[in-house]
Amino acid sequence: MNRWEVWCSNIPKSKNKFRSSGNLIITREIDVAKNQSFWFINKKSTTQKVVEEQVAALNIQVGNLCQFLPQDKVGEFAKLSKIELLEATEKSIGPPEMHQYHCELKNFREKEKQLETSCKEKTEYLEKMVQRNERYKQDVERFYERKRHLDLIEMLEAKRPWVEYENVRQEYEEVKSARDRVKDEVRKLKDGQIPITRRIEEIEMQRHNLEAQIKAKATDIKETSQKCKQKQDVIERKDKHIEELQQALTVKQNAELDRQRRISNTRKMIEDLQNELRTTENCVNLQPQIDDITNDLRRVQDEKESCESEIIDKLKERETLEKEKKSVNDQIVQFDNLLNQKEDKLRQRYRDTYDAVLWLRNNRDKFKQGVYEPIMLMINMKDNKNAKYIENHIPSNDLRAFVFESQEDMEIFLKEVRDNKKLRVNAVIAPRNSYADRAPSRSLNELKQYGFFSYLRELFDAPAPVMSYLCSQYHIHEVPVGTERTRERIERVIQETRLKQMYTAEEKYVVKTSFYSNKVISSNTSLKVAQFLTVTVDLEQRRHLEEHLKEINRKLQAVESGLIALREKSKHLEHKDNELRQRKKELLERKNKKRQLEQKISSKLGSLKLMEQDTCNLEEEERKANTKIKEINVQKAKLVTELTNLIKICTSLHIQKVDLVLQNTTVISEKNKLESDYMAASSQLRVKEQHFIELDENRQRLLQKCKELMRRARQVCNLGAEQTVPQEYQTQVPNIPNGHSSSPPMAFQDLPNTLDEIDALLTEERSRASCFTGLNPTVVEEYTKREEEIEQLTEELKIKKVELDKYRESISQVKERWLNPLKELVEKINEKFSNFFSSMQCAGEVDLHIENEEDYDKYGIRIRVKFRSSTQLHELTPHHQSGGERSVSTMLYLMALQELNRCPFRVVDEINQGMDPINERRVFEMVVNTACKENTSQYFFITPKLLQNLPYSEKMTVLFVYNGPHMLEPNRWNLKAFQRRRRRITFTQPSQ
Repeated sequence: MNRWEVWCSNIPKSKNKFRSSGNLIITREIDVAKNQSFWFINKKSTTQKVVEEQVAALNIQVGNLCQFLPQDKVGEFAKLSKIELLEATEKSIGPPEMHQYHCELKNFREKEKQLETSCKEKTEYLEKMVQRNERYKQDVERFYERKRHLDLIEMLEAKRPWVEYENVRQEYEEVKSARDRVKDEVRKLKDGQIPITRRIEEIEMQRHNLEAQIKAKATDIKETSQKCKQKQDVIERKDKHIEELQQALTVKQNAELDRQRRISNTRKMIEDLQNELRTTENCVNLQPQIDDITNDLRRVQDEKESCESEIIDKLKERETLEKEKKSVNDQIVQFDNLLNQKEDKLRQRYRDTYDAVLWLRNNRDKFKQGVYEPIMLMINMKDNKNAKYIENHIPSNDLRAFVFESQEDMEIFLKEVRDNKKLRVNAVIAPRNSYADRAPSRSLNELKQYGFFSYLRELFDAPAPVMSYLCSQYHIHEVPVGTERTRERIERVIQETRLKQMYTAEEKYVVKTSFYSNKVISSNTSLKVAQFLTVTVDLEQRRHLEEHLKEINRKLQAVESGLIALREKSKHLEHKDNELRQRKKELLERKNKKRQLEQKISSKLGSLKLMEQDTCNLEEEERKANTKIKEINVQKAKLVTELTNLIKICTSLHIQKVDLVLQNTTVISEKNKLESDYMAASSQLRVKEQHFIELDENRQRLLQKCKELMRRARQVCNLGAEQTVPQEYQTQVPNIPNGHSSSPPMAFQDLPNTLDEIDALLTEERSRASCFTGLNPTVVEEYTKREEEIEQLTEELKIKKVELDKYRESISQVKERWLNPLKELVEKINEKFSNFFSSMQCAGEVDLHIENEEDYDKYGIRIRVKFRSSTQLHELTPHHQSGGERSVSTMLYLMALQELNRCPFRVVDEINQGMDPINERRVFEMVVNTACKENTSQYFFITPKLLQNLPYSEKMTVLFVYNGPHMLEPNRWNLKAFQRRRRRITFTQPSQ
């Protein structure tokens, strides 16, 4: 059984339902085993509802964040809308009737809107009723006029079937006569087609005979043409043979002329060489000079080969370096592609953050110290399988936060990006003292027995400031990562290791120890799938690649410089080699010139002898060629005679074939003409037959229509099938098809006798009657009833308007009683709030926010703060200010309410946890000064820690709550015994 007691002292008599005055003790007992709760007031059993009523009577509002502000609700206080903050402030420090007036105003305004809508609707409806009744007044007068038109329409509709019957009967007779005429024409057309059909069959037989003869002639022509072609081919081969003989003779004649010309040229060359030989002097001994040049040439060639070998080595080295450079570039491109994937994910999910990254890359020169892009871009996983641990451990707001090493740089960045560009971005500051290399409190080797394989910090790489921030903020150097084996023995792990956070293969475990009972409480959550850090980029390897690329480029430049020098040297050696060769050639030519001339003369004499021996008898060759050509011409003449005979036969066959084709054409033309005539006659016959069928169908239709019209006309006049019309109503008895006879009544004689006239009169009367649409005998009764309804609506509208005026008067009175005190209250809060902020060298304002003066449910309190001189006042929101700034703003707002407060006490829990030491000290001094004034409500300030050398007042009470595994049980606690023991220790210390 657990028991709690709350003592409320010095309660006024008017607010205590259980005692005249004094203390009020509220007790709650909870039976955990039975899951029951019992309430007591002054040790008397009561219900939870009665307790809530008594608490409300004392103006204790547990749900009001202006009175009770626990640590986990600080962010929620900043999330309060202006409207919610106004209501909380009214309840907390306003007079009891202020919030009541506000609620009444909202209710009055809602009812006012309802009454305005109701009056508007009733007014519109009343106007419509009056207009409708005005219209119906004329309808009553026109009712009887409409009845006269309807009677005339009834008489016309009774006569119309008789006139229609007579018209159809006449049409029936005309169609029947036309059908008989078409029937005779069809018979004549069929008789005229028989001779044409017989003639077409005779012509078709004649055409088949002619086509057979034409086919036979074509076969004979083809065979004769093939024989002619064969003869032509033989003749062409004979012509070609003659041409070949003539060409061979021409070749021999040209060869003989060429031989004579070469003999003449050779003799001339021999003569020139002999003259040159006679004039040539004896050469001196040139061999020593030639040997010297040969040695110099050999030395130059050796140097040249050595240089070329070096060039080849340099080229191979350059080729190897270029291949290595291409490989390194490809690897760098792959790394860049992976980085681009991470940036694309950032752009798709957080567009503002991505735009801020682009701005930062273009404006890095504006910052004095290091600025790092969002943490998700700076983190590089060593194994992307472990990305889920990092993303589940670090919130997404920090993953997309920029990291700064300087507060000044961060303020410049936020001013440009948040204030000017209106981008929603996050920024954090890295700790001044690096946490990146801090060792974990426990060695990983101690934890490996539980299945842990690494700490979070070792799973990824990041710049030192980013790693330092993550270590200080999220203790990633203290959080181990385990496997499925860890999850299987998780209870043992929790009990033995005392780790606060840990990860298994698919879960995250958080372990907390109760400050009061020292019990271990653990919770686990499933890991979400990683979204951003799955792309792994080894930045260190990329940096090594870039350095390696620079080294390759430096080597390439050195190789190129060496190649240029070697090529210059090779070019110089080549030039020297050419000079030596030219000199050697000149000396050798001088030495060998006489011997060469003698050899040339001997060679030319041999060639001349061979050319003179190689003779040809051109006359004999010409005679042989002419004999062969004559023989071929005789054979050719015989072939031409045979070819001429074949051409004559072929021509005769073609003439015969043409004659047969002309005859066949004439026959086909005649057949086509007959078939055309036959088709025309057939088409005409089909048209006539179709016309006959249509006329016959029309005749049958008209006959049925006559019968139907006769039946309908008798029905209109209420006559039976065999009943005759009385003599006094008959004029004539027309002949009716199929033996029916009748006559129209005499009552129809004054009406028109044609359908057009009847239809015209019917249309006219119906048009007149249609002008009276909707009239009936009850229209007068409805008119009277509507008059009564208009009178009733007028009275109701008058009552609603009176009620609306009363509500508006009430709103005006309540608004004056509510708004003026509220404005004064907000002005007081603003004055104190601004003074508190000014004392901290900051600025803050509180004002009453009004969107529309008549919308009382939209009134709210707006808090605007400024913590830096370079920025403007910004509204307090969960996003714009940091956690510490929100805590300071919240605390100062509560302090501004302190002296105005009408609640008995206020509770604030751990509000100083997010503040820096300077602001924490300033805020604590303000709390002490404000809470210790006269006539202020009681103030409870709960905190796990306080700064040293804080100011304290005599009106303050400091309570220390001790808890831990070695604390005494409550029933063994004896304060007097502890004090005696302390005094004994104090007295014995000097003697020692």
